[in-house]
Amino acid sequence: MGRAVTVATCALNQWALDFEGNLERILRSIDIAKSKGARYRLGPELEICGYGCSDHYYESDTLLHSFQVLAKLLESPVTQDIICDVGMPVLHRNVRYNCRVIFLNKKILLIRPKISLANAGNYRELRWFTPWNKARHVEEYFLPRIIQEVTGQETVPFGDAVLATKDTCLGAEICEELWAPNSPHIEMGLDGVEIFTNSSGSHHVLRKAHTRVDLVNSATAKNGGIYVLANQKGCDGDRLYYDGCAMISMNGETIAQGSQFSLDDVEVLVSTLDLEDVRSYRAEISSRNLAASKVNPYPRVKVSFALSCLDDVAVPTCVPIQWRHHSPEEEISLGPACWLWDYLRRSKQAGFLLPLSGGIDSSATACIVYSMCHQVCLAVRNGNADVLADARKIVNDETYAPEDPREFCKRIFTTCYMASENSSQDTRNRAKLLAEQIGSYHINLNIDAAVKAIVGIFSVVTGRTPRFSVYGGSSRENLALQNVQARIRMVLAYLFAQLTLWTRGLPGGLLVLGSANVDESLRGYLTKYDCSSADINPIGGISKTDLKNFIQYCIENFQLTALRSIMSAPPTAELEPLVDGQVAQTDEADMGMTYSELSVYGKLRKIAKAGPYSMFCKLINMWKEICTPREVASKVKHFFRTYSINRHKMTTLTPSYHAENYSPDDNRFDLRPFLYNTTWSWQFRCIDAQVSSLEKKEGISPTEDVD
Repeated sequence: MGRAVTVATCALNQWALDFEGNLERILRSIDIAKSKGARYRLGPELEICGYGCSDHYYESDTLLHSFQVLAKLLESPVTQDIICDVGMPVLHRNVRYNCRVIFLNKKILLIRPKISLANAGNYRELRWFTPWNKARHVEEYFLPRIIQEVTGQETVPFGDAVLATKDTCLGAEICEELWAPNSPHIEMGLDGVEIFTNSSGSHHVLRKAHTRVDLVNSATAKNGGIYVLANQKGCDGDRLYYDGCAMISMNGETIAQGSQFSLDDVEVLVSTLDLEDVRSYRAEISSRNLAASKVNPYPRVKVSFALSCLDDVAVPTCVPIQWRHHSPEEEISLGPACWLWDYLRRSKQAGFLLPLSGGIDSSATACIVYSMCHQVCLAVRNGNADVLADARKIVNDETYAPEDPREFCKRIFTTCYMASENSSQDTRNRAKLLAEQIGSYHINLNIDAAVKAIVGIFSVVTGRTPRFSVYGGSSRENLALQNVQARIRMVLAYLFAQLTLWTRGLPGGLLVLGSANVDESLRGYLTKYDCSSADINPIGGISKTDLKNFIQYCIENFQLTALRSIMSAPPTAELEPLVDGQVAQTDEADMGMTYSELSVYGKLRKIAKAGPYSMFCKLINMWKEICTPREVASKVKHFFRTYSINRHKMTTLTPSYHAENYSPDDNRFDLRPFLYNTTWSWQFRCIDAQVSSLEKKEGISPTEDVD
């Protein structure tokens, strides 16, 4: 009867400009899809060149090499007898478009350009591409000769059209179009399209996955239909981790779920679905059918091919499943770990070095590396040959097989506790115990000699010796002495990263890991060019609050009991002298605000788009049970002063895993000045006027302007 259609989608770990590797992964996914009986295969957005090419899209080489890969795909016997839907940039009439190229048996059926471009947050598609603004319009695209020689076609349809096969009708969306308020699937569904496809380049953000799943399911809940979504997976060359979650949905219910985090370079989902379920679902929605009778039809490209078989009555079809979401703690454990693995293997380095202070942030970073080691051992145990080959290259042993996470950690992870006269025995012991429990190669060293040498040079040149404030020094002296310690640790970290393996008779160098969290970066509570300056930072987009919850997760799931004392200790930089052998300095006292307050400020500043006055107006209601308006005003002013004074530090911030939508990352996500008028005179006067007005209403006598 031709009712049961078998479709495939995938999540591929593509890499920007890795045309050879990208081609191999695309072919592998098509081969798997065919072996499971699929008649249609969907891949991620811009999968041929990799999504994150950025300004390389301007280069004619990127277009040329994309067409060369397309020619290889068209020629391959693997792509025969299955409709293949691949993504690549295409230049049409001297305008560059983000396109889907859909082909079957060496013939291109349709080139479908993206209609709604992603241009918020980390996305800059309007910089490189132009949206196709001609709704339901198709033009002739003249193929380059390299493709003509394979297909025998001179021109192919280019534009906003759908495919009509012998048994059904398919329409394509591309990533952002699912999120747009006027998504194409609405009108396509009314025009009889039964299968919607979406090729995505969607990156991980904590607590975001459910939004994508809900959008896909709701797309077919109101209108009926089958929705097939593909996504990129992994680190393709920058701060983002594309988090897979390929899925297939029908009539508002999930049919197949792909993994959000894994080390598999190629993951393919295949489902067999009954088209009659779509038709019967739609038949009883009268409002849909009334709207469908008035819809403006899409151009249809006729395809002499079926996604089903004639005799398919006995073919089993897939049933709905319940989507399983990760907790935020699981996301932190898995996402940054997979990102680190991609970065490590693709950078061809021999491991990581982490300055381990015994505090929550560096300990959380160490736990993420340990989680990565767990993922590697699990992948090898499950037969992942790619991971095994990469692990052998990293440790420089062609016979090695990682089986125990602690043993693998010992080979690829070096931790280093850099003590000074201001360090406590407690933090030294915590770092040592955690290193033992995760298995890292641990180094203890003392930086006092280097600090004294640097300060000594200053004293010889100037004739003055700076002192800490507890010894009568000024705040300037106190801060300068702290910064010297912090910056020496950065220099030593890179020295040991380059030469530690050399001293052990092993080849290669180590990547230095940073461990400043998103809240400290936002506040600027870090020394420029200290240990926050590293090669990469897996926790730079994660809040202190989430990191604490993650530490608790590691205690319970990895049995890392050393983390208990780390959790209970107050966060401290340990850069000022001890008092009676105990730490007197704490982070929150230094910052003049708590980490929980910082998270609130960060979300209001970035996500709610609040300046000083708007933030004050929101917080006087949010905090009305715990703060007076005058206290709120003081807190808001203090935050904006310190934030603006320290904003320049964001220009040199270590590349960090993007996990939060209030990240202050200056590279692409949070574009703001780094030289501010830190008095905020106009804005703060508006706050003062509002405080006075509120106090007058409450019968409180006016006082001085808020500090």
